[in-house]
Amino acid sequence: MDNNTNINKIDHGIHYMVSYRTSMQIVGDILTVTEASGQDGIKTTALITKANLSHSRLSKLLSNLTGSDLINKIEFDGKHTFVITPKGRQYLESYAKFADIAQSFGLEL
Repeated sequence: MDNNTNINKIDHGIHYMVSYRTSMQIVGDILTVTEASGQDGIKTTALITKANLSHSRLSKLLSNLTGSDLINKIEFDGKHTFVITPKGRQYLESYAKFADIAQSFGLEL
């Protein structure tokens, strides 16, 4: 099942639509949380919590984001801290504009 899938969930006889985030939304969430942490950056555990991701999923995405120069990884004393780059800020700004345009057409990213 991919992140675009909606499923019907039955809870006490009530049907709910469960919506999953797309990869694009998850990347936007990671960049937003990292940007909000400022120049001090954000540690892995806080990023897991604030972006609502598993460690394994976050690790894969961070590898892509650092490889694309959207986030810098700082290693100190065996711990990792992540800071958004100027390129990451530019991506996040473009993503927000695109999301607004899509929403104006009734689309959700």
